[in-house]
Amino acid sequence: MKKYRVVLFDLDGTLSDPKEGIIQSMTYALQKMGISTLEKQKLDLFIGPPLQDSFKQYFQMTDKQIQVALGYYRERYKTIGMYENTLYEGIVPMLGDLKASGLTLAVATSKPTLFAEAILDYFQMDQLFDLIVGSNMDGTRRHKNEIIFDVLTKLGNTDLNEVIMIGDRSHDIIGAKTCGIDSIGVTYGYGSAAELTSAGATYVFNKVTDIMRVLVEGERNCFKT
Repeated sequence: MKKYRVVLFDLDGTLSDPKEGIIQSMTYALQKMGISTLEKQKLDLFIGPPLQDSFKQYFQMTDKQIQVALGYYRERYKTIGMYENTLYEGIVPMLGDLKASGLTLAVATSKPTLFAEAILDYFQMDQLFDLIVGSNMDGTRRHKNEIIFDVLTKLGNTDLNEVIMIGDRSHDIIGAKTCGIDSIGVTYGYGSAAELTSAGATYVFNKVTDIMRVLVEGERNCFKT
């Protein structure tokens, strides 16, 4: 099995479950925009991808409307929503073990860097990562391939064969492929095994514990695509 030395993690749906905060903040924004609230299972589609893209895809908003809706979303999210969030079981021990094994750990998220740093600080996990990169508040650098590329650039002279991206949605996997690195799709988040496999994930894991077992111990307790 290939030896990985640099591990990139998505945040929402991979390290933590942000569902309550995102859905409540999205509901708040839609109500402010005069839009009928979607059923909660449909709002799950907003977890992971850039919100600007979701506003455009599902509500056909103009760029100006997107900025207004995003402002309403952040109005609630930055004070309440980001803390309506829970870590997936086993995440902290797994990260600690990966760090102790000498791996370089980074967060690569479509969430604004400012919010990602605040959430990781809230969970007292920020010290486990060598780098935290998200989107810019103005909406630039929001697609996963741009974020991964920025992480790789900041890490410097890194062999792409030694880098792997871990995420729960197809855009995590596609972003990794675009940047020429392997990927792990995790099904405990918001993407299905079918979604992750179709996107081209190198591996698909069912449990948090599988990440440690494969990256450090070399076991194969996972699906390999």
